[in-house]
Amino acid sequence: MSFSMNVKEELARGIPEKACCMKAELSALLHSSGSLVLMGNMSVGFQIKTENAGIARLIYILLKEQYGIKPEIVITKNYHLKKNNTYTINPGTDTKNILADLGIISVNEGGVSINYSIDKDIIHRNCCKRAYIKGAFLGCGSLSDPEKNYHMEFVTDNPDYAYSLRRLLNYFKLGSKIIERKNNYVVYLKEGDKIVDALNIMGAFQSLMSMENIRAFKEIRNNVNRLVNCETANLDKTVNAAVRQIENIKYIDETIGLESLPDNLQEVARLRLMNENASLKELGEMLEPKVGKSGVNYRLKKLDKIAESLKGAANV
Repeated sequence: MSFSMNVKEELARGIPEKACCMKAELSALLHSSGSLVLMGNMSVGFQIKTENAGIARLIYILLKEQYGIKPEIVITKNYHLKKNNTYTINPGTDTKNILADLGIISVNEGGVSINYSIDKDIIHRNCCKRAYIKGAFLGCGSLSDPEKNYHMEFVTDNPDYAYSLRRLLNYFKLGSKIIERKNNYVVYLKEGDKIVDALNIMGAFQSLMSMENIRAFKEIRNNVNRLVNCETANLDKTVNAAVRQIENIKYIDETIGLESLPDNLQEVARLRLMNENASLKELGEMLEPKVGKSGVNYRLKKLDKIAESLKGAANV
């Protein structure tokens, strides 16, 4: 089961305690995954489709608890490409009053109009805002496996709904953005911290802990890789420097002889030739009197300059 599916399974098990939160969650589920059905005589029904049995059960409970109706659930078996079952929740009666109460439609003398944006009365409390985000995620949301990358998104075909959902998410400072993908509008979060905050807002605490564990492990792994890369780079640099120094010292010895050098340079040159893999600190410890890393480095650079000077003179 995918990480996104695990989050939805966890969220679907949580039933809001307050009536206002039930309304907010139902409104989000209808807006994000429902469709209206015209039944004649100004009657309006709806149906919600989902491939998740837990979400279907949640919708059934919410409708029963909030409005006292027991909707029909039709299960359709999908045989193509081994897809999951589809659960269609259909009250089967005129639900115009329910839809109006959920802020999905407005009923007036001129008839019925659809509200594509989120009704502000539905989310006037913080608890309702959280419930709405939970319902929207269950209806049209998904979350990438945090082992691979951090990405949460809500997909809708209506721009008004997308922008109102982005405003709601950003009320909690989640930094959500919108992109168009084919004929859809995608409200998305990309930062791991923001996705963790979103899981907390929705009440997916087990999934939150799982993601935090994954993030912590990835951070440790990345730190170890950075340290290893740094150590490797430093080792390569040290080895390359030692190879250059040895070549230059040998060139000096072959041209003018090491005995022509000042005593301090002779000493470090001979030590380098006898200890090719020694570090600057180790070379300094071998000198009499002992010399620090910077002192050894200074003498080796002097040798490099002498060698380069000799090479330049030979090429004239």
